Amino acid sequence: MDRAVIKYYRKLLTCGFEYAGSIDSPSVFLESRGEGGVCGRAADYMQIFINISKGRIDSIKYLCQCDPTANVAIEVLCTMIRGKTLGEVQAMTEDSLMQAVGTESQEMQNKARALLELVIKGIAQNQNKMEKNRNP
Repeated sequence: MDRAVIKYYRKLLTCGFEYAGSIDSPSVFLESRGEGGVCGRAADYMQIFINISKGRIDSIKYLCQCDPTANVAIEVLCTMIRGKTLGEVQAMTEDSLMQAVGTESQEMQNKARALLELVIKGIAQNQNKMEKNRNP
């Protein structure tokens, strides 16, 4: 594991995981399980809860059982997208997450990319649902 990721993870262990938890009745609920997604091992999972209000990420929380790199990636993502417009979130790349951690780790890049793809897909699904409700 990359030194910058280890340092950030240790900071989380000391200061706490600010965005850990859940949201009742979120605007968007996302889930990634097992290998191939955000999580690395077959038994791992990540659930993301997002509330959207007036075109912005109002609040975001997550529950997970995953490796430290994924924990760092989701905490950084939550910090970066809370309060952002949906357009700003959709324009983000994994590079911004990696810069926030101070790493060029391929593992972090893969986790950041998978997280962003998951969140952007969830936002798009929510927007489609809202449009259908407005134009039945």
